[in-house]
Amino acid sequence: MTNNIIDNNISSLQEKQFAEVVELIIQHKCRASVAVNNETLFTAWSVGKYVSDKLKNEEWGSKVVSQLSEYIRAKRPDVKGFSRSSIYNMVMFYEEYSSDAFQKVIGMYLSANSSSNNDIGYWNYSNLQDSERNQATEIVQMPSGQFPDVLCLTTLSNHYDILCRCRSSEERLFYILYAHKENLKNKELQRAISTQTYETLLRRKINLSKGLLETYPDSPIMFKDTYFVDFLNLPKKHNELHLKHGLIEHMKQFILELGKDFIFMDQEYCLTVGASSFKADLLFFHRGLQALVAVELKKTKFHPRDLGQLEFYLEALDRDVKRSNENPSIGIILCPDADKVVVEYAMSRSMSPTMIAEYKRILIPQEQMQQQLREFCQFFLTEDSPKKK
Repeated sequence: MTNNIIDNNISSLQEKQFAEVVELIIQHKCRASVAVNNETLFTAWSVGKYVSDKLKNEEWGSKVVSQLSEYIRAKRPDVKGFSRSSIYNMVMFYEEYSSDAFQKVIGMYLSANSSSNNDIGYWNYSNLQDSERNQATEIVQMPSGQFPDVLCLTTLSNHYDILCRCRSSEERLFYILYAHKENLKNKELQRAISTQTYETLLRRKINLSKGLLETYPDSPIMFKDTYFVDFLNLPKKHNELHLKHGLIEHMKQFILELGKDFIFMDQEYCLTVGASSFKADLLFFHRGLQALVAVELKKTKFHPRDLGQLEFYLEALDRDVKRSNENPSIGIILCPDADKVVVEYAMSRSMSPTMIAEYKRILIPQEQMQQQLREFCQFFLTEDSPKKK
């Protein structure tokens, strides 16, 4: 009611001006948040370095670390976050990220995109997009030395999870970049690690059609070939209706699994062609690609005939639904199983932007993906919006 009264009492010019003020407020709040995060990270780095040096030189033992925590609590009760375990986390934060192994990975995957040869091995903010530079470079000038500026792309709590749960420097770098790209909160990052996004996003894929690769060259590092729906608690035997209703009911978790650029539009989206009506199971819009995405759910193993149905839906979407400023529609078949050879045959001649993906009720073992990480880093450093051919 109050909003209606406000809307009725201001002119369109005032509304535009008021919106500009709101935007200024949001920008400065965001900058303040980035500044606070950067200072928190450097505090952890500095404390971790100091304590690490004392422990390595055998000046301190674990008992002294406990005494330090008690001292801080007694002398400065207003200073929070320095329990014994927190201090050891800071030591881990410093030791792991200052290690030769992690610095070598940064140099290997990021330095080729750095505009400064003097900054090899460290994140160069000049590679970020304008909006990201506004939030970072203009706020805090990170100290010189060994602190890798790439660490500023996510929060300290996220870093602790990455350090504790990831086994390699390559994997840790990936999740730092991914957490920033997807703007992941701590629980969302935990979910991404649990569902092994590192493996499912970066491994070599044969599930993408020739048409998808030509229309969207960056699609291999944007779309997974496996999605985990363990949050649905699906029984081994289930039907498409149960799957669809479960995904709709848990759409927030499903979009987190798909990627935050996906916007859910409708279920059983009606497509009228001639005198006949057809229904696409789920319809999304991808903000980064500026394209409609139709998802067809299957309860059985992928069959090539499924592809023909999906291509028909994409044709109808492009002709009758897609707007002139949008890119060609994309189709995803989501099924519980797919024969890789059958998928490769089906995809090799498909000129529609389509892909086959599997959904899994449980997690799969981890794998090492160094070459694919290189491709992800290059994609991340070039631009936010994927290039369309």
